[in-house]
Amino acid sequence: MSAPAAAPTARDRRRWAQYLVNERAEARVYRELAARREGEEREILTALADAEGRHEAHWLELLGGEPQRLPSPDLGTRSLGWMARRFGSIFVLALAQNAEGRSPYDDEPFATARMAADEKIHHEVVRGLAARGRRRLSGTFRAAVFGANDGLVSNLALVMGIGATGVAPQFVLFSGIAGLLAGALSMGAGEFVSVRSQRELLQATEPNGYADSALPFLDIDANELALVYRTRGMPEADALARARRVVAAAGSKGAQSTYTGPVEIVDSHEVVGSAWGAALSSFLFFASGAIIPVLPWIFGLSGLPAIVTALVLVGIALLSTGAMVGLLSGGPPLRRAVRQLAIGFGAAAVTYVLGLLFGVSMG
Repeated sequence: MSAPAAAPTARDRRRWAQYLVNERAEARVYRELAARREGEEREILTALADAEGRHEAHWLELLGGEPQRLPSPDLGTRSLGWMARRFGSIFVLALAQNAEGRSPYDDEPFATARMAADEKIHHEVVRGLAARGRRRLSGTFRAAVFGANDGLVSNLALVMGIGATGVAPQFVLFSGIAGLLAGALSMGAGEFVSVRSQRELLQATEPNGYADSALPFLDIDANELALVYRTRGMPEADALARARRVVAAAGSKGAQSTYTGPVEIVDSHEVVGSAWGAALSSFLFFASGAIIPVLPWIFGLSGLPAIVTALVLVGIALLSTGAMVGLLSGGPPLRRAVRQLAIGFGAAAVTYVLGLLFGVSMG
């Protein structure tokens, strides 16, 4: 550790103490996450916790030992710890990724260059772990998140536009329920067709035993079996060597030896969920989002109070789904939440203005 260039002030020591408790809290987060993992992921998370322990030792050395009084970890680190103890999910890793990307050590004169480099590497390690979790998310879950958001925006725009025309509350309610059912059925049917089509497309690319009976009759020195392996991503030399082995085995044992064994495929397919599961999820989550703008009219409100209540309810829901999408994509949750809110309210504002104009022209 390099010695600091100037004598530390009381302010410096307070900052070191804050770094110390934050490093301890981050190490606990990684250990909590490691306790919920197995194998390689557990080892990686444990190694991250050990690295935070080395940073903790640096600040302890500067402080001259354990201080009598320590501050609390910052709010973000405490929130991570709370989530790690209760969930241990992809959302915690996504938050940890963002936290590692905000390390103060680049501008901290008492931190070593190695510590600043460690934090950058930690960010990439956590990004990789979070990416594994994102890849494991099924199409059913993604359909649920985006289905709920579609229901919120489309039905809010619908009831806002119809409500602005000045029609009776019962008509707004009926239109909202009709929009809910129409949108949910459309989403469910579309998701079913999409997932089923994707599964059928992937199934059509899988190897089969169509040519097994021809193997004993191939020329071991000049045959097209090597081309089969090359289409699946094997280098030319490896493909030719494997083709020779398979043809030789088929010639000695008859057609019992096949060429459809495990082959390393360059482009791995995305995991596709169940078509029925994705369809049902889309239907239910679209409906759960679309019902929110209709709630004020269901409970007897009308006019401006109903519109304001619908905006508040939908605004909260849009912020929540936007933050969730931000976490899943590794982006800033607050920025994505505000963007989602702006898009949803923008769509509603357009239909509301059109409804006002239509109502005035009809009047």
